[in-house]
Amino acid sequence: MTPELVTLHVWRIPRTAVPRALARMATHPARLRRMPGVRFAKLLGTGTGTGFGPGDTDLTRWAALVAWDSPAAAAGFDASPVGRSWARLARAGVRVELRPLTSRGEWSGRRPFGEPSGGRVTGPVLALTRARLRARRAVTFWRAIPPVAAALRDAPGLLARFGVGEAPLGWQGTVSVWRDPADLVAFAYRHPEHRAAITRTPTEGWYAEELFARFAVGDVVGDRTVLGWAAPAGDPETARGNA
Repeated sequence: MTPELVTLHVWRIPRTAVPRALARMATHPARLRRMPGVRFAKLLGTGTGTGFGPGDTDLTRWAALVAWDSPAAAAGFDASPVGRSWARLARAGVRVELRPLTSRGEWSGRRPFGEPSGGRVTGPVLALTRARLRARRAVTFWRAIPPVAAALRDAPGLLARFGVGEAPLGWQGTVSVWRDPADLVAFAYRHPEHRAAITRTPTEGWYAEELFARFAVGDVVGDRTVLGWAAPAGDPETARGNA
C-alpha cells in the first residue's frame, strides 16, 4: 500500500555535536520505527552532494526519512522523543512533505512507498535513489560517479542535492529536488553522463539491492539552506510545492 505521506527531516548540527549525533544513530532507528503511525523509517547520514562517494561525507548534516499511515501521525514527529532529541542538537532544520509518485525496487527487502500510480504534477519534485553496493563492484561504481556528480551540479532546474546513506561505505543514495518533473526527466534520460551510467548499471551489476522513487514536494517547513536549496525562499515557482 502506498503511504499517504512521506516526510524528510534534515538537521544541521555543530561540529562539536558530531559524537552525540553518532550516538543517536546507534539508538534512535528502532525508537523511530516503533513510533505510532510509522510504516517505514530510516535515519541517514548525508554527503555534500559534490561527489556521492566515500569522501563526500558531511558529518554536520543528518536526516530521517519516514513513511506514515496518515498526516495526523506525521504531525506528532516534532513532539516525539526522537524529534525533540534531534531538534535540541541541531542549529537548523527543515521538514519536506512528500507524496509518492513512482517507486521501483526495494529497501531492506521492503517496498516502502508501495506502488504509487503517479499523477500530474506541476510543481517541484524530489528524486530518491538508494542502493546497497556489491563489495566487489564498489570501486568501479565510485569511479563512474564523478562525471555524473559534476553534470548534476549544473543541471537546469536543480534546486538541491545531497548524498544519503545508512553507513559510510556501500549503503548509499542521493536526494535531489527539481523545479518541475520536466527538468528531472531531462537530466535522468537525456544528459549523456547520467544516461551512460543508467546503461552500465545492468551490465556492471553494481547493486545488490536498489530503489528509485519520485515524489511530489508539498510543504517545505524550516531552513531550506540545510538542503542546499538554490532558489530564494520567496520564489513563487518553487515555494508553492504541490500542496
